[in-house]
Amino acid sequence: MPEETKSRRITDAEWDVMDVVWDDHPIAAQDVSKRLERSRGWTETTVKTLLSRLVQKGALEFERVGKRFLYEPAISRQQAITRESRTFLDRVFRGEASPLLSHFVKHGKLSSQEIVELRKLLDEREGRK
Repeated sequence: MPEETKSRRITDAEWDVMDVVWDDHPIAAQDVSKRLERSRGWTETTVKTLLSRLVQKGALEFERVGKRFLYEPAISRQQAITRESRTFLDRVFRGEASPLLSHFVKHGKLSSQEIVELRKLLDEREGRK
């Protein structure tokens, strides 16, 4: 895996932080800490470390207002999902979508509605209605 992709990959813990920032921004570091302390039991130091890493990875931006640091997403949730999906596909399925889809169809718990949506997407991809 290229070094750039490795360094930009968002970890599971960082996703938790990003979810808070995506849901409510701009947001102060203390407010992110309060939410994640309740739900994850993390200390303020842990959250600030994660915020700092996300800034270094280009996923967050911040502005200092007085003594407070206000955080904004630098990438959208969809951009992060797309990047993570590509990384996963490359790493686990060698970039091939077909084995990934086969795996989820065979082993996933797909509802009837999800099957209908999947068929619709495949039909649209083939140019059928």
